[in-house]
Amino acid sequence: MTDLDALIDASIASRDSRLEDWDTLGFQAKAGDEFRRAQIRYIGSGATGHHDGDKRILPSEHFTFSNMRLPAGAIGPEHTHHDVEEVFFVLEGELEVTVHDVEDGTRTASRVLGYRDLIRVPAGVPRSLRNIGDSDALFCVVIGAQKPQLPTYPPTSPMHGITRD
Repeated sequence: MTDLDALIDASIASRDSRLEDWDTLGFQAKAGDEFRRAQIRYIGSGATGHHDGDKRILPSEHFTFSNMRLPAGAIGPEHTHHDVEEVFFVLEGELEVTVHDVEDGTRTASRVLGYRDLIRVPAGVPRSLRNIGDSDALFCVVIGAQKPQLPTYPPTSPMHGITRD
């Protein structure tokens, strides 16, 4: 017989137990302070690296789920997830989301997303984000794999050639 209290308690990630991790993507600040942002992990570690030691994260079976805090004017640089689709769902603020042409990263299309707007970006399509609002943007990030590969940064990305160490 299943202990339902234990099952439900092991399946909750409360807001109070989450941390804003400003360091996991801290290497991106090598390209400028506008690339600072925080990941708030709930299910799995996303595609930001290895966080096996963080026991607050619920284990992932099929996807990862986190929040991202992007300060006013900050940028999520152009990057590509080759193995998975990625979803952004806006909770607060305004995000300009851009998709980049695979062969010619200088060709782009952008849309502004606000509260409760969502975009799904297919695997293999480069994407970038920019907070165009006056306050922090907070948005959900869902990645369609238990352990997604780390993203790559095409030559047109400010992160191209910047290492994680």
